[in-house]
Amino acid sequence: MWLEVIGGMQRMWQQLMALVRRLVGPAESASQLPPAVATKAGPLRRLERVLVSSAVLQSLFDMFSEHRQSERGEEETGWVLLGYRRQAEALVLAALPAGTFREAGVAHVRFNTLAQAVATRILRARDRQLTILGVVHTHPGSLRHPSRGDYEGDSQWVQLLRGKEGVFGIGTVEAFADGDDAPIVSQPTDNSWYWRGLRLSWYALAAGDRQYRAIPVQVVLGENLAEPLLPVWETLEYHAGGLEELFRRLTLLRVELLSEVSQEGQRWDYLAVYLPLDDRQEIRVLLDGPKMRFFYDDGEQTYEVEGEPPVDRGVFLLLAELARRREPCETALISEP
Repeated sequence: MWLEVIGGMQRMWQQLMALVRRLVGPAESASQLPPAVATKAGPLRRLERVLVSSAVLQSLFDMFSEHRQSERGEEETGWVLLGYRRQAEALVLAALPAGTFREAGVAHVRFNTLAQAVATRILRARDRQLTILGVVHTHPGSLRHPSRGDYEGDSQWVQLLRGKEGVFGIGTVEAFADGDDAPIVSQPTDNSWYWRGLRLSWYALAAGDRQYRAIPVQVVLGENLAEPLLPVWETLEYHAGGLEELFRRLTLLRVELLSEVSQEGQRWDYLAVYLPLDDRQEIRVLLDGPKMRFFYDDGEQTYEVEGEPPVDRGVFLLLAELARRREPCETALISEP
């Protein structure tokens, strides 16, 4: 881990919150936030500061570093930020990656917004207060400020955000100085954090603003709520279109992460789709990359059934087949004397 000090505090925080959840139950955990932060309410005002959970900041630097070392390291990349908007502050609790299917070059990045939309649905199913706060994206060289091109898009986009104001982070590569191998981050300015040659600078932009303004950013102990989705992000991207269609049409649908560990210690991560039906029946789909496995539970026993890709087509065909088999039974009941 690149952040030993905050990492150790993070583990202590998670252990504490696990104890709290056991004592007071899941409804009282407030998404693992400090109560003073989670309970703030009141009318929204112009942003005065940004709070970033320690795990989100760690993930941003880790993913930025991994991106730089990848085959596409010269391209821009980015993340969508989710969290809470409270009065004059924004609390960042999740960072969703641009994804493998992004369109990017050395001077632009277009996110895989469909995958991020599905991920947002999954997270908001657990906490309806989560909202999109803004984005972080990288710049070539050391351009630490949003560009004119950024402003053209962001000035329109912020009108759709809560409070009509957004948070924008710019990632840059800085000169690597002596001591940069230290496993801690530093804060060169009120609106930036630095680690091992990488810098994240933070800004705010409201609807009607002519320019971005630097905004103070502070780190608070907390989780990255998107972290469980990262091991299955390619699977989520592959099935994003079908999952979005299912979410739009089936209000009871839910998607969760499943993991299996072999006796040898090898781990597999899946996306599991659940659709509850009447009489304790349920349709389930396991997604692993392009692979799909469909199951039907009749309330007493679970059967693996055939399904056609994409995932939404497979689910709707299975629903149609169940409806077809149910009709003769209902007709027989109605015709009884």
